[in-house]
Amino acid sequence: MARDEWDPRNLPDLTGRAYLVTGATRGLGYFSCEQLAGAGAHVLLTGRNPNRLVLAKEAVRRTHPDASIETLLLDTSNLGSVRAAAATVRARGRLDGLLMNAGIVHPPKTRELAGGHEKVFATNVLGHFALAGELLTPLAAARGRMVWVGSMATSLWKHLPTDPDLVEGYTPWRAYVQSKAATTMLALEADRRLTAHSVPVESLVAHPGYSTSGRTRGIRGVNEPTRLTRFVDNLQAAFTQGKEEGAWALVRALTDAHAEGGSMYGPAQLARGLPRRATPARLTRDSGLSADLWRACETATHVRWPFERVRRVAS
Repeated sequence: MARDEWDPRNLPDLTGRAYLVTGATRGLGYFSCEQLAGAGAHVLLTGRNPNRLVLAKEAVRRTHPDASIETLLLDTSNLGSVRAAAATVRARGRLDGLLMNAGIVHPPKTRELAGGHEKVFATNVLGHFALAGELLTPLAAARGRMVWVGSMATSLWKHLPTDPDLVEGYTPWRAYVQSKAATTMLALEADRRLTAHSVPVESLVAHPGYSTSGRTRGIRGVNEPTRLTRFVDNLQAAFTQGKEEGAWALVRALTDAHAEGGSMYGPAQLARGLPRRATPARLTRDSGLSADLWRACETATHVRWPFERVRRVAS
């Protein structure tokens, strides 16, 4: 198979590999777990609601009865929860990949805080920055990979995280877009720093295009759109796709042996289609802004990635 080709319905054998997915109880996170489990991987489903975790695990098992799956409580808006979950994962052993999917897609109408920071940024960005740093050791031991989830919106709107907490000028859309610009910037900056410190972990970014619940198959407790949602979403069928297809780019970035650190994957037609190599928005590739953002995240989370220590252990 050529390197620019990928069959999302026929994944490579992932037996013996272990992956953690945040926000695994619905949407892209759930379908990523389903696809990984179907390829033989051991999958750790994480989420903040224990009942939804049970429903998601049962749903995966209905599709793949022999799936190797576990669940773990993890709320990325709460740094205490992040640290506790990371400690549990480190104690469990092997970790080949980390898919940082959890996030707020529909932000509150007015600015809210979580742990002293703007809620969307705290949930979508800071929690994942801390989690990736806390899990760098097991990822390096497996020569693994981390994937951050961006959005095609960053190519359409220029909302950069120069004011991460949006102290001024908060709007729900700006909060969402700047959080996705931040995840893209951190993915690229992480790979630069991992490479510079010779840490054997790759950092990539992926985006799902325009993936909607109304064009996704119904699953009890996981995806139950209303009739109106299905009707409206199907009116947009020419330029949308289901969450199953949206997960394809995320899973390719996580598992394609030929994918390279610092790269991005997304649908071939931007909003929909087979997963292909993509180009991050120009402004998200600014290394100076990304370095500033990295330092801001270190300050906000009190987490400094242990590059030197991990490099010594991995070597």
